[in-house]
Amino acid sequence: MTSPRSIGAVEFSSVGIGYQTQDEMLKAASVEVLIARTICSGKYLVVVGGSVSDVEAAVQTGLGAADEAIIDHLVIPNVHESVFPALGQSVVVGPEQAGALGVVETFSGTSVIAAADAAVKAARVTLFRIHVAMALGGKGLCLMTGTVADVRAGVQVAAEEARKRGLLVSEVVIPRPSKELFGDYL
Repeated sequence: MTSPRSIGAVEFSSVGIGYQTQDEMLKAASVEVLIARTICSGKYLVVVGGSVSDVEAAVQTGLGAADEAIIDHLVIPNVHESVFPALGQSVVVGPEQAGALGVVETFSGTSVIAAADAAVKAARVTLFRIHVAMALGGKGLCLMTGTVADVRAGVQVAAEEARKRGLLVSEVVIPRPSKELFGDYL
């Protein structure tokens, strides 16, 4: 499959319903599974990619099939290409790239994907980590770096996206983080 232009996610309160609905989503449209797994607090998360119409069809199928088990969902029609490597946690930040650090934390894994996409579309930041729900009590976390001004702008837009959904936990900008803070990513 070519690189997805669209991304969709559905977060479920039930693992069993998550499995069942994932199957229905995959049968409904030609999408690629980017993430499908149990997440903290006994939830289940499905993230799919593909054409806009296929992702919309898969997510609509999921919403129709799981009704009361839906915690959060999204469709981003033209997702920024830097979301995929950050979601896969495959971005390495070199010492020369490490600038200010921006952190946005959300109450759901789904909402942090929307927040991260909004940040990289609004500011010249390097999105280097989108962490969804594992070892976070079901929360989402995105990390970005760049100039102080760009990171502030990216964090502000990302936080606003999460705030609109009622799912913002925190927004942090660290202008001059210590090298040790970036240690896991350099």
